[in-house]
Amino acid sequence: MFIDDPRRHTLRFNPWKALVVPRPIGWVSTISRDGVPNLAPFSYFNGVGDFPPMVMFAPIGPKPDGDAKDSYTNAVETQEFVVNIATRELAERMNLTSEHLPPAADEFALAGLSAAPCRKVRAPRVAESPVSLECRLVTALRLPTDAPPIQNNIVIGEVIGIHLDERILTDGLVDIAKYRPLARLGYFDYACVEEGFAIARPDLNPTEVAAELGALMNTTRARD
Repeated sequence: MFIDDPRRHTLRFNPWKALVVPRPIGWVSTISRDGVPNLAPFSYFNGVGDFPPMVMFAPIGPKPDGDAKDSYTNAVETQEFVVNIATRELAERMNLTSEHLPPAADEFALAGLSAAPCRKVRAPRVAESPVSLECRLVTALRLPTDAPPIQNNIVIGEVIGIHLDERILTDGLVDIAKYRPLARLGYFDYACVEEGFAIARPDLNPTEVAAELGALMNTTRARD
């Protein structure tokens, strides 16, 4: 089977979003210039940098009223946002925050979540999430669209602070079985990551890599 255009096919549903999977979910909290918090999940999300660490999310819009997504508007106007990681335990409440609501609506209250203060940004974080990434805006891009008024937006931010619940750690490492991050599949399907396996690169010696990374991180701290 060859599909020339993902929107024109003979399958029951468009397969596009079911093919590039699993996708981590960026549960993005922002705050407006007027101080109104917002919380929304995005499955077009991932890490895109390491030195410095950066993440991206893609708020595809517009909302039913024709305005850009609140997450996009707030991130651009305030130059900051927070990415909270949704877990299996938070799946249902994450889904509640996906509803299209007026800008003044409080998604934290709607989903029964606690808005906790951050250290370096004004936007609140989800207290119940085991991982929250405080981010400073690097750039916001508007990609081409072939179906206006739909917008293809990308927001990229530098991670300037990490809130990490030590309960998901084992021997100083993130334990995926304790973390249980949520991932988006196709259609209305999700997955919970509960186990993993390791494969060492054939050209790397783990001991040498650890030593080199440690030296690099010490150099980075000295510069800071």
